[in-house]
Amino acid sequence: MGRQIALPPTLSPRLISRDAAAAYVCVSTNKFDEMVRDGRMPRARRIDARKVWCVRELDSAADNLPIDGDDATGDDTWGDIDAA
Repeated sequence: MGRQIALPPTLSPRLISRDAAAAYVCVSTNKFDEMVRDGRMPRARRIDARKVWCVRELDSAADNLPIDGDDATGDDTWGDIDAA
């Protein structure tokens, strides 16, 4: 569905479609669906039968993605050792 005519061009929509949400986070729709399933992206909201995604929630999820070079899944074997 296209952009609402009543919405000024300088005002971004708050809720967007699945295709737009995938494009917003720079992934294919299949990858986006996978990321929703595994919790990296938020689940859809509902407007009647229509699924939409909140841009603010997408921003928050994108902010929480791992940063390249950070070892988020590394071995924390020594993490419970008190150095003091």
